[in-house]
Amino acid sequence: MTTGLYGAPSRELVDIPADALQLSPLVPGARVAETLNDTSLDALIMLAPPGTDERAFAMAHGLRALKPGAPFTILAPKDKGGSRLAKELAAFGLDAEQTSKHHHRICTGERPAELHNLDEAIARGAPRLDEALGLWTQPGIFSWNRLDPGSAALVDVLPQLSGKGADFGAGLGILSARVLTSPSVTSLDLYDLDHRAVEAARRNIADPRAHFHWADVRTAPIAGDLDFVVMNPPFHEAGSENRALGQTFIRRAAGALRKGGVLWLTANRHLPYEAPLREVFARVEPRGEVAGFKLFEARK
Repeated sequence: MTTGLYGAPSRELVDIPADALQLSPLVPGARVAETLNDTSLDALIMLAPPGTDERAFAMAHGLRALKPGAPFTILAPKDKGGSRLAKELAAFGLDAEQTSKHHHRICTGERPAELHNLDEAIARGAPRLDEALGLWTQPGIFSWNRLDPGSAALVDVLPQLSGKGADFGAGLGILSARVLTSPSVTSLDLYDLDHRAVEAARRNIADPRAHFHWADVRTAPIAGDLDFVVMNPPFHEAGSENRALGQTFIRRAAGALRKGGVLWLTANRHLPYEAPLREVFARVEPRGEVAGFKLFEARK
């Protein structure tokens, strides 16, 4: 029996089989839902994502892959789509039973033989070329439909780098594209936790020097001989601010660089990264503040 599991719902809210098949694009190595064959799952458990189009896309693929008559449990925090779940499931032709627990709305039921509006939902959340950005993107990726001002600020001050480097939390590849304008760069590894971002960046950067990794920077094996790292590190996890994320990225960057290697970092002004930077780098230089973001060059 194959149970599809999307995300990491609390075990206080739902029973999760030990051998459930992870489907989330935010879990490196998962079997992302859109790659599943039709009617291949015996059950589905989904912590629905917060974005409306992202959620429609995920639910449509999960339900498409579920066998007719098989059970589903789809849940979300009430303030992050949960209050709309039953209505959204009804649009697919599902009659879901609703319960509430720990500020979540939980919808359960069985998949009917016929589903409605799958193609429309999948199209709403599918990868697309954003003409305004000039980039491939997809709902759910960080800053998926706008140029992040922190990344834009760093792009404006980055020098022409050289040697081999990495982009930690590369997203759509905005920083990487700027880095690769330098002919002195020999290779660039792009890391991101989000499979959708990795695939979008792969389409946005057609450069043989670029190498793409669906991986968690906090735990990924990264060589310690890089000449440079660029990054706009995340500071949210599961919808809440987590300053330790950026601090871990800083330590990982220091570990990945050779002696004399350089980190270029952009961060929101309120984030306390100065002390962590000075703990692991020999020299830390502020390179400006723009639109609420601060920029740093740190030399190992």
